[in-house]
Amino acid sequence: MLDPVTTRYVEALFNLATREGVLDRVERDVEKLAGELTAPGVGEFYFDARLSQDARRLKIDSLLTSAHQLTKNFVHLLFDKRREDVLRNLGAAFHARALAERNTAEGVVESARPLGAGEIAQLAETLGRKLGKSVTLKNEIDPGLVGGVRVIVESKMLDRSVRGRLDGLRKKMEEAPLPSAQS
Repeated sequence: MLDPVTTRYVEALFNLATREGVLDRVERDVEKLAGELTAPGVGEFYFDARLSQDARRLKIDSLLTSAHQLTKNFVHLLFDKRREDVLRNLGAAFHARALAERNTAEGVVESARPLGAGEIAQLAETLGRKLGKSVTLKNEIDPGLVGGVRVIVESKMLDRSVRGRLDGLRKKMEEAPLPSAQS
């Protein structure tokens, strides 16, 4: 879940980029920056409170050499306002905002075996109609499902797997009242 401060800053950046007609460019900048900041062993440097803010700002400026001026100004504003922590979730928040703008949702379809492109497309189309959005699904293999699929989109789960059905049946059996024995 994204914090409200990050969401507010991202909303402002997104709206400015849209108004100036540079949304695609800023989106690429944010993706690149987020990739650098989340890289193992690298990202910790930018958020290390033991280092001075000036040292961290100077280091992050080296990542922004080819970035659009709006992106540079945004990052500098975060440092000026001492809100560098917004950078931790900047990529995820901007991506979520872009998906919402495009009326698109991403999800995962788990299955016991790899699904074909046609099967994934059919599932995405069906879910898209139900959600009123364009849906993109990524297939992940989970042999524990035995058969069927489990789809997760926007915090909603549809479980049509054999494992899910067996779990549901077990739960019903556990909750069923036992007949009382009469002597």
